[in-house]
Amino acid sequence: MLRGASLLLAILAVGHPLAAPAQQGYPNRPMRFIVPFAPGGTNDIIARLVAARLHEALGQVVIVDNRGGAGGVIGTELAAKASPDGHTLLMANLNLATNPALVKKLPYDTLKDLQAVALLATSPAVLATAPSMPFQSVAQLIDYARANPGKLTYGTSGVGTTTHIPMELLIHMTGLRMVPVHYKGGGPMLIDLVAGRISPAFTTILSVMPHLRAQRLRALAVSTAERSSALPDVPTVAESGVKGYDFSGWWGIVVPAGTPRSIVARLSAELGKILARTDVRDRLAGQGADPRHAGPEEFASYIRAEIAKWGKVTREAGIRVD
Repeated sequence: MLRGASLLLAILAVGHPLAAPAQQGYPNRPMRFIVPFAPGGTNDIIARLVAARLHEALGQVVIVDNRGGAGGVIGTELAAKASPDGHTLLMANLNLATNPALVKKLPYDTLKDLQAVALLATSPAVLATAPSMPFQSVAQLIDYARANPGKLTYGTSGVGTTTHIPMELLIHMTGLRMVPVHYKGGGPMLIDLVAGRISPAFTTILSVMPHLRAQRLRALAVSTAERSSALPDVPTVAESGVKGYDFSGWWGIVVPAGTPRSIVARLSAELGKILARTDVRDRLAGQGADPRHAGPEEFASYIRAEIAKWGKVTREAGIRVD
């Protein structure tokens, strides 16, 4: 009996330290938040805002890791192949949904290798034109483009970007013929848009607002189904006669597939609390983004719908980046 009791005590003594890490719970080490784009953009700004608040909520440092390149593919691949333990997060945006159709061979399966956690925010694009252009509404733009097929040149900040895709959707839904001019970024595109060398173009609220205030550009419409709180007097494209038109830029968080459901649920709940904070909502509004929390199931459905929607548009428009 004494030998049995001694053996039991030995087992308990050895087993206790091994069980301790599990008792400490999640997270139990610093977390990595991959942003598949360069620092300084909206993706990076939102990620750093959320990372700071997650640190407060979870008690672990959340390190933002910018891994830009290939339209988000490089950083997304890192996340897709990371350990599914909840310590690697990925900032996802529209590119997550467009890349399956734009890139011939992705090094991951978007729906099988990644798991939705939460939608964070959405944002409209603004259809803008130089004041010198002979149209002051979407209806007038459509009439002019139909009367002058191939005469208008529209600007984008690159193939497959959030300035390119909404214009392709408009062209797809109206049958217009316009010539794309692809720039290496939004800055150069805006310079030519203001100068009237191209017109029209979709751009972000954040970048277009100073030009609207100075009357260097005219806003024809916003791309979302509902008007933007930042531009309440600007109609939607759908209101302007293109029924059913709806485009939103969006940001959310995904994790490697296989991450325990309990961890995904906790992360989503914490993110919901973060998005309810006034300081966070104000900061997002300052970026032209509307806070919008959706949990794992709803966000997963949203991503699937976006992949189907933009896959159809990009295939029919013949858009590819490789």
